[in-house]
Amino acid sequence: MSDNATEQREDWLAKADILTEALPYMRQHAGQAIIIKYGGHAMGDAALSDAFARDVVLLKQVGLHPIVVHGGGPQIGAMLERLEIKSEFIDGLRVTDAATVEIVEMVLSGRINKGIVAAITKAGGRAVGLSGKDGGLIRARKLERRKRDSDSNIERVLDLGFVGEPTHVDATVLDVFAGSELIPIIAPIGLGEDAETYNINADTVAGAIAIATGATRLLLLTDIEGVLDKNGVLIKEMSIGDARARMADGTLTGGMIPKVETCIAAIEGGVEAAVIVDGRTPHATLLEIFTAHGSGTMIRAA
Repeated sequence: MSDNATEQREDWLAKADILTEALPYMRQHAGQAIIIKYGGHAMGDAALSDAFARDVVLLKQVGLHPIVVHGGGPQIGAMLERLEIKSEFIDGLRVTDAATVEIVEMVLSGRINKGIVAAITKAGGRAVGLSGKDGGLIRARKLERRKRDSDSNIERVLDLGFVGEPTHVDATVLDVFAGSELIPIIAPIGLGEDAETYNINADTVAGAIAIATGATRLLLLTDIEGVLDKNGVLIKEMSIGDARARMADGTLTGGMIPKVETCIAAIEGGVEAAVIVDGRTPHATLLEIFTAHGSGTMIRAA
């Protein structure tokens, strides 16, 4: 047997081993909802976007029910700049006035959402794009943030405009897709009591949908390896207690804190586990769901 033939045979055997390893996880998650928050570098890189689309189609083909919630902050920022609409951030949240929320909805529910639908269609799947307005999927209210002035110690309410938080997710809207070939792709837009449009953080929406659907997994795709300890080493698994302790001792800082808080809220709401995954890694979603070593940082109840 030639060297090339031997290498090819070893490659085939390696692929067979991967499929064998994946089988028990396919059985474990069969028929269950998997909520994936998709954004960051994974969305902006063409090769990663194509790989992600193929992964989602595969999940559906083997009997799981993937639901994708996407972000779009950089794309919104680029469009606002192009239209010469000024935008500012408070505590990491975009202040969204009436003019801005129109652009936010246009970008999220339009170009980004339909682009993901098209990528999944190209990969051989069938996807349908939604926003939280469709079918009354996501009801929302104005998000209130308070901040205490360090000098005067006076607490004030920050007005973020049309930035919202979910008050209710109607899972019956998504139940329709679980029994079909369709994969829902959701833009994080919510509907207020008076039909106002609210821009909602995509992580928060993904967590709320995971709770409402009784998902077994919530995956948050990020632009870092996962949760790192104080020495910069990946923490592969944490309990809720561990996560809270690491927030208290300063191990977790910045944007990682709200992500971990979203994971904790999802688990306390009945989700089996939440995982912060490096979306820059090709096929990170499949590695997390179908392998023993997983990908990123998993958070469980205990």
